[in-house]
Amino acid sequence: MSTGSGADSAPAPTAYDTTPDRKQTMFSSLKIRNYRLFATGQVVSNTGTWMQRIAQDWLVLTLTGSASAVGITIALQFLPMLLLGLYGGVIADRMPKRRLLLVTQAAMGLTGLALAALTLSGHVQVWHVYLTAFLLGLVTVVDNPARQSFVAEMVGPDQLRNAVSLNSANFQSARLVGPAVAGVLITAVGSGYAFLLNGLSFLAPVAGLLMMRTSELHKVERAPRGKGQLREGLRYVAGRPELIWPIVLVGFIGTFGFNFPIWLSAFVDDVYHSGAGTYGLLNTLMAAGSLAGALLAARRGTSRLRILVGAAVLFGLLEVVTAFAPEFWIFAALMVPIGMCGLTVNVTANSSVQMATDPLMRGRVMSLFMMVFTGGTPLGAPLVGWITDTYGPRIGFAAGGAVATLAAVAVGVMLARVGGLRLSVGWHRGHPSVRFVERERLTTAA
Repeated sequence: MSTGSGADSAPAPTAYDTTPDRKQTMFSSLKIRNYRLFATGQVVSNTGTWMQRIAQDWLVLTLTGSASAVGITIALQFLPMLLLGLYGGVIADRMPKRRLLLVTQAAMGLTGLALAALTLSGHVQVWHVYLTAFLLGLVTVVDNPARQSFVAEMVGPDQLRNAVSLNSANFQSARLVGPAVAGVLITAVGSGYAFLLNGLSFLAPVAGLLMMRTSELHKVERAPRGKGQLREGLRYVAGRPELIWPIVLVGFIGTFGFNFPIWLSAFVDDVYHSGAGTYGLLNTLMAAGSLAGALLAARRGTSRLRILVGAAVLFGLLEVVTAFAPEFWIFAALMVPIGMCGLTVNVTANSSVQMATDPLMRGRVMSLFMMVFTGGTPLGAPLVGWITDTYGPRIGFAAGGAVATLAAVAVGVMLARVGGLRLSVGWHRGHPSVRFVERERLTTAA
């Protein structure tokens, strides 16, 4: 792994990857002991996190009877990432990431335990939930870039793509299990025990971090303290097309294409006139598609930007088609490929950005990536919600898909220009072919 002395020490990678795929098994990075400990801890805490998300929303709805209050809770949890996300990246680049994660994971566990104590004692009020959601968001500002960039230190560059994909598979697996467990707990004993189990679940990642062999970590030089490091990170990304365009694409898709709570709840209520069980089914189908997409991404040896653009185009087109599905079973079935393509976009963008980033800058770059992807939600959701309320669920869903498609096509054109590619339309082995080829090859063929 490169440990250059400055932000510009590593040569800028090309904007497209022409290297052949390496033979790689789906779970190859799990052979590394430190990553195996990390992944085990994360699957436990991720399950607890999904339990708390469901229990938190249900508790707010129970306390207030207001869906707007649920929206405020979600906004408070994402707001710190939007406002302070880049500063979290600066901290992650300056400090040892393993020690930093020990602090952030313990702090996240404490927020769950505090909410459990308030709920189980019968003293919880809605402002308590608002406060803990905001505090959890503040911790996430530092935890997210540190956790994302620490993966490279555990597995090294050869297994980075596989590990990023398995992280997503880990998260999606928890997304399948956590809400179901939370539903049972809330019905049987109340929301407080879901918060309690979430707080205790963070013992697993803390134990995994403590058990790691630090001698087996890939050493990465830390950024020294200094002024202007935030601006330095932004200049670093702005000067590298292979970084800025995937981040721009993820920003558009995260802001306009991932508003599924708004769309699915509107379809269930207004179009299909069904209830919570149908809403849960649609989310489960999408999670299953996301899990399949993560596992398929783990098998690929490369994170080519053409895969990113292609998956993003297909993701947007699928949303437009699904918006006008004539029957419920068609709508439900299309949730699986939508989840698969959406996850492929996220994983491919994440791993390609990490691979193209100098280790000294990785925390700042990944904080920008996560800020753009998740921080856009408070900005895009009100607009998408207004379109959905005003013109109906089908138009709202189709509009989000159309924006995602146009953004993917525009970014694809920009990356092709940067990489010296041109669109070639013709015949290949007796079939019509539309693909990007190098300009020199196109000229020779002509």
